[in-house]
Amino acid sequence: MVGGEAAAAVEELVSGVRQAADFAEQFRSYSESEKQWKARMEFILRHLPDYRDPPDGGGRLDQLLSLSMVWANHLFLGCSYNKDLLDKVMEMADGIEVEDLPQFTIRSELMKK
Repeated sequence: MVGGEAAAAVEELVSGVRQAADFAEQFRSYSESEKQWKARMEFILRHLPDYRDPPDGGGRLDQLLSLSMVWANHLFLGCSYNKDLLDKVMEMADGIEVEDLPQFTIRSELMKK
């Protein structure tokens, strides 16, 4: 029964996505808007398999959460960071679509005027 097997596989996939989203929800900051959280959660879920903490600890999940905050702070608040760090998080976020981002004028642009 191919249809039944396909339906079961889809249900298992959906269940896994729900579990991952529920797991990520605990990391939402109380000050994040829905738009900010959706973008950051996508960032986290995209890289979660690569940053799961090993059984002996290691803080890999903390590193992922920190990188997600760097990316969100840069995008939504205009914070600036070390170029190498920004390059890394922007590469990690490649393909994540966020609409209506705020526009910021950086200090060097103001000084040129």
